[in-house]
Amino acid sequence: MLEVLSTILASAAPATTAILLAAMGGLINRQAGIVNIGLEAIMLVGAFIAVVVSAATGSPFVAVVSAALVGGVVGLFFSITITRLGGNEIISGLGLNLLVVGLFGYLLPVAYGVQGTLIPTGLVGLPSIQLPLIDAIPLVGPVLSGHDPLTYLSWLSVPLVSLFLYRTAAGIALRATGANEEAALAAGIPTRLVRDMSTVVAGMFAGLAGAQLSLGVVTLFNKNMTGGRGFIALAAFYFGDARPGLTALGALIFGVFESASFRLQSSGWPPQIVQSLPYLVVVGSLTLVAVRQAWQTRARAERIALRVSSTPPGE
Repeated sequence: MLEVLSTILASAAPATTAILLAAMGGLINRQAGIVNIGLEAIMLVGAFIAVVVSAATGSPFVAVVSAALVGGVVGLFFSITITRLGGNEIISGLGLNLLVVGLFGYLLPVAYGVQGTLIPTGLVGLPSIQLPLIDAIPLVGPVLSGHDPLTYLSWLSVPLVSLFLYRTAAGIALRATGANEEAALAAGIPTRLVRDMSTVVAGMFAGLAGAQLSLGVVTLFNKNMTGGRGFIALAAFYFGDARPGLTALGALIFGVFESASFRLQSSGWPPQIVQSLPYLVVVGSLTLVAVRQAWQTRARAERIALRVSSTPPGE
């Protein structure tokens, strides 16, 4: 039983990485007041850029940096449609997703002569990092050691994002912009620039997430390889109320269930049930979030009503 759990958790670590990276970027964007529906599309762009650059340079690290930079550029253009052109963030995000899927549906057969999967010559994946001493520990070693660098970076990003949001002037300005844009603008905060920069950062995180999928999990590009992980990342930061710690927990839960679904499929469970398991978890978690928010709203209203009823007339 412990060995099965260790196996699931070991495979959950890389399965969680892409979701966690995209969710960290998405929560920064959400704190600035933009719900980034385009995370899925930017992840796909990052995955493609990582594969192409890795094949061209032979360096997965140059490829990862390139994926992050291109993701940031795509994020900037996405933000401009909202902050400068007045587009609806939901419609703009859905449009970006459709545009990217259509682009790769056209680009792969025309430019590379393949229909769905691209494996260019010279492609190099991310290396695995073995942690000294830890990798020799039974059961624990496979869970914590032997993963690609982006997996460790994703977990390091959780305290770093928290530190940025709650302990820096830029983070406070970003949260003020998302909480009340008019008040932030009156306080001298360049709110449109803050929102643009938050979307650039979200795009860079999503680009890294895509690079981890194409160079860390597998070493190839497929036009369907994101598999809804951008939307699961969206659910993760809603589950965590756009807070780094809770968002990381949500991403981990989704990663564990995704890993468990592969284990169940190999055990003979019907593939339709197994494949739907991670998404059922998403629906269940969002339902719990909605119930929690309704309970908090009701409790707040009751406290206000109690305070009003206990106030003597004339005061």
